[in-house]
Amino acid sequence: MESILDDWQAKVARKQGVVRSKVPQEWRIPESVTSQLQYPLEEHANRLIELDVVRKTGILTDREYNITENYTVAELLESLQSGDLSASEVTLAFSKRASIAGQLTNCLTETYFDEAMERAKALDEMRAQGELAGPLHGLPVSLKDSFRITGSEATIGYVSYLGEKAEKDSPLVEILLEQGAIIFVKTNIPMTLMTADSHNNIFGRTLNPHNTALTAGGSSGGEGALVAFRGSPVGVGTDVAGSIRIPSLCNGTYGFKPTADRVSYGGQAAPVDPGAGGIVAAAGPIANDLEGIQLWTKAVIHAEPARYDSSALDIPWRDIQSKDKMRFGLLEADPRYPLQPPIQRALRETVRLLECQGHEVVTLPATETRLDQAVEIAFAMFGLMSDGGVRIKASGEPPVPSVVAALALLEGLHRDHISDIVTLDGLKKLAALTVKRSAYQDAWRRLWNKYEIDAVIGPAAQHTAVPHDKFQVPAYTTLLNCLDYPACIIPFGKADKTTDNQSFEVGPNQLCAQYEPDLMNGAPCVVQVFTKRMRDEECLAAASVVDACINTDR
Repeated sequence: MESILDDWQAKVARKQGVVRSKVPQEWRIPESVTSQLQYPLEEHANRLIELDVVRKTGILTDREYNITENYTVAELLESLQSGDLSASEVTLAFSKRASIAGQLTNCLTETYFDEAMERAKALDEMRAQGELAGPLHGLPVSLKDSFRITGSEATIGYVSYLGEKAEKDSPLVEILLEQGAIIFVKTNIPMTLMTADSHNNIFGRTLNPHNTALTAGGSSGGEGALVAFRGSPVGVGTDVAGSIRIPSLCNGTYGFKPTADRVSYGGQAAPVDPGAGGIVAAAGPIANDLEGIQLWTKAVIHAEPARYDSSALDIPWRDIQSKDKMRFGLLEADPRYPLQPPIQRALRETVRLLECQGHEVVTLPATETRLDQAVEIAFAMFGLMSDGGVRIKASGEPPVPSVVAALALLEGLHRDHISDIVTLDGLKKLAALTVKRSAYQDAWRRLWNKYEIDAVIGPAAQHTAVPHDKFQVPAYTTLLNCLDYPACIIPFGKADKTTDNQSFEVGPNQLCAQYEPDLMNGAPCVVQVFTKRMRDEECLAAASVVDACINTDR
């Protein structure tokens, strides 16, 4: 047993040494800054963004700080295409800032700083000759660790995957490169990719830059933390139960989960065997502005992902116009998954602001939306996809706390709506769950017709970011994976312990983290917007309407 233990720890130590060696000495955070923080970082509420630690490090020049801090994605692309900014200076600026984020929040896994600068120089030469590589020319883009890059590892937090080098790029990586993007880092994830805390034994725990005592979310938590820290203009995550949207809500960014396979998902490292079936994950963007989400999505879908990935849908992008006046459905909270005071307030205010602008909002009763049913179906399907811990046991490493907590949580999950099939096994159980899922999707089809709505607004979770390993069942995001609907996260204000001071107790049959007003004070609040399957363009258009109403200062 000791030899196995020594073996996995030795592998991790070697990998961590490689990671540290790729950080240039001049990019190391000085002691004058680290001495102002409270350690261990994950146990104290270090508010890194509020402290403006990036500026205090002195690692970025004023121009580099401005590039990373004050440009939207559209402004970056316009400046790169016009020549006002070079790909080299933009890439260097974001590489420096990403490195700072990695040192403070553990958000990075693989880094490609030298390779990114070489590509940036080549793109600058192309620009000097009057040519552009594509609509994303010169834009630095970060990727979740699961995406494969030739000659690089995609461990997805498993020690047993260390040493496995990718033989070719994931199709989405090919697409992004052909569209002119620059891949410069990959980001941290949870062991198993199935918890809301991006923590594993190789790279450690990703921390929330708004408050390091709160989770950064998962499974694309490294992307959420990096983008919130403004260490990347656009990050790419994946989502099977909320893995783009949970980090977005925890870190206060925009995030978009498309309909499955509208964006290429194939060719990634995975915690399940190929062909496992069930609910299909989606790949999508995380950014600090909604227009950046739209530009990235349009560029990728315009590239015809099906030319690169046989699992991608061959459906062209549609340019549509937002309606002047829309009819929104409001997803009523499910009694089993109650909403904490900051989330209740954000939704009330969203409804008020939409109605002030002449939009209609009608409540979709919880008795009709049946959120708890979607959760039961989805997590039963996830259970069929599980490897039973084989990949963890293969190296001798222990499971991280969030994996242990998640397993315990799921053991206690209600099975009221699937009680008639819990004893089935294998294909029979998958078939029965597929029938139930289809019936649930059909019930929602009838809801759209009954209420004649254009889009739905609702919560993304019962709560804001919570303390590490305390994220509850992600009901309000899993709903959209069960339905395979596109969904967008829009930041809207922050929790306020003075305003959100109502008493909140979790009942015996309810699933929600405890409300801690002092600790959660200042945590980002968000709204989730979704539309019907394949209506990705309409989802982004509806999100634009909501964003314009609630974020007038952006």
